[in-house]
Amino acid sequence: MSVPPAAADGGPDDGISKTRNMHHLANIPKQGPLAGPSAYNSDWAFKGKYAFGGNYEGFTVYDISRPSRPKVVSVVHCPGSQNDVSIAGNLLFLSTDSSRSDDSCQSVPKPATDKSAWEGIKIFDISDVRNPRYVKAVETKCGSHTNTLVPGKRGTAYIYVSSYSPNDTYPDCQPPHDLISIVEVPLRNPAAAHVASEPVLFPDGGNPGDPPDTEWPNATRATSGCHDLTAYPEKDLMAGACMGDGVLFDISDPRKPRTITSVRDDENFAFWHSATFNNRASKIVFTDELGGGGAATCTAEIGPEKGANAIYDIVGKGKHRKLKFRSYYKIPRHNTEAENCVAHNGSLIPVKGKDIMVQAWYQGGISVMDFTDSRRPKEIAWFDRGPWSDELGIAGSWSAYYYNGYIYSSDIQLGLDVIDIRDRRTDKAKRIRLDELNAQSQPNYFD
Repeated sequence: MSVPPAAADGGPDDGISKTRNMHHLANIPKQGPLAGPSAYNSDWAFKGKYAFGGNYEGFTVYDISRPSRPKVVSVVHCPGSQNDVSIAGNLLFLSTDSSRSDDSCQSVPKPATDKSAWEGIKIFDISDVRNPRYVKAVETKCGSHTNTLVPGKRGTAYIYVSSYSPNDTYPDCQPPHDLISIVEVPLRNPAAAHVASEPVLFPDGGNPGDPPDTEWPNATRATSGCHDLTAYPEKDLMAGACMGDGVLFDISDPRKPRTITSVRDDENFAFWHSATFNNRASKIVFTDELGGGGAATCTAEIGPEKGANAIYDIVGKGKHRKLKFRSYYKIPRHNTEAENCVAHNGSLIPVKGKDIMVQAWYQGGISVMDFTDSRRPKEIAWFDRGPWSDELGIAGSWSAYYYNGYIYSSDIQLGLDVIDIRDRRTDKAKRIRLDELNAQSQPNYFD
């Protein structure tokens, strides 16, 4: 069933177009030192009635107990791109992926060629959300572009740190960097957090990529680390989006992830960016960040397969499992040349018996995709703010996640958006309540 678009909203929502089943409830602009055009909003984590939004200059805590009237609780200024966030209990983990003068929140940029420069994971105590307290920093090789929470036993959490792009001139980020860093965190004593292991995931070097003179958009990036890892702890599985490779891992031993199988798509995928399991862990949606998120890739010229999602079925059992490609999915609307647009961060909308995902597409907006039939995915809802500027820039929805009945979008330039999807195909999801959500550590909603 297709859903016709509504007219663009007036007033403060002028420029928005959307399907009639998407109801825009609220927007809160970026605040204080996190408000500038280069202070990009990034990822989300949720705990109870609070949403924690990353930003290249720090993070913001929102009270979302009334989704139609969210409130800013606190703003933490702590620069260091890209400041992705995860939460375990009363601890928040912040990814720093820019070379800094030190590990403090007062640091300034420093060249990665300097051995004394720092990047990695910062840990905050958020037991008082009005005054988050900085506890500890852990340096990791090549920094922390993203981080993934994997719960451990006996009060321990593991933070899987994804990073990439080594360089011979970087003392702390040397090639080939075919590894991830695993930070072990004793939850009652986070000051004792440390790098517990650095497993090599690509002993054969991974995808060699295309020659540097390959014409864009046809180049596939060589694998030198992972961009994003999505764990499914209850299934002992993890999906890796690792630049030139898509990987399925066994994480039954959280300190020693083991590769089960991997795939490549050198024809259409440029940069394996993120992954989402369906609830049964029988499928994975991989995203491709063609153009690094800064290009206008949702155009007729680029076409429907490059910069798209790729849906894979997981077939077989145990160590014999394989990933079988089924289809691509890309938003069925063409954007202007002034809009950066590509598949980005999303999460499941939990409907039993269905596979439905909400997903950010930068200035392509927010798309809700039903991939129950992995060969024939279809869009059932969308929300689009239109161009942020007359010139191409970094804007739009970075992360769009479903949490306790509502969609929360982290708009890079325009702040928090809250959207209520009202549709018979998704309404049952409103009954599902979580105490905590890290989208890269997927919960089991039904089993």
